Amino acid sequence: MTPAPSAYHQRVAEEKRALIVRAATELFLELGYDRASLARIADRAGVSKATLFKQFPTKAALFDAIVIASWAENDVADVPPAGDLTAGLTVLGRRYATLLSQPEMTDLFRIVIAELPRFPELAKAHFAQGKMPYFESVRIYLLAERDAGAADIADPELAATQFLGMISNYLFWPNLLLPDWTVTPARTTAVVEEAVRTMVARYGTDAHHRDR
Repeated sequence: MTPAPSAYHQRVAEEKRALIVRAATELFLELGYDRASLARIADRAGVSKATLFKQFPTKAALFDAIVIASWAENDVADVPPAGDLTAGLTVLGRRYATLLSQPEMTDLFRIVIAELPRFPELAKAHFAQGKMPYFESVRIYLLAERDAGAADIADPELAATQFLGMISNYLFWPNLLLPDWTVTPARTTAVVEEAVRTMVARYGTDAHHRDR
């Protein structure tokens, strides 16, 4: 029986994995997905090719890891409890704003957009493993609020799209296209709060929610 790896070896493996993911992201941006070979990525990360291939046997597996790392701030299982639409949407909105502010998220979208004509599977992987799980967590939360009687939502999918769109359209997309675009923490808070108020005004069912 192979002995279980020690805590030290697990930590070293995690550190090397993070270096590989960061190096791959950099090279995908610099050279494009096609030209960034696994050998080049191993060299940039400062690890052996054997170490890289052990963790990521293909470039597709490595891109999947970039997607997962970029969305890692979100725990899709951690959906706020239903019963207070304002509080729950505020938690989800702040979490989403934090995700969008990470440089890794901007890098990921730039890779996907640049390589979309030649490698549409990258966009599909990003949507399936990154964006969709987060979107689904918001949709499930809105369904729970509807079932609890705190929200009147006929189309939770549309409502989730509206909520996330109000946040990303101000905090993320300009940053992706305009290098000098900056948003202060105070402005980020205001964007999330206004998105929450808009959702509560549209979908909230009781006076307590609407008065907030």
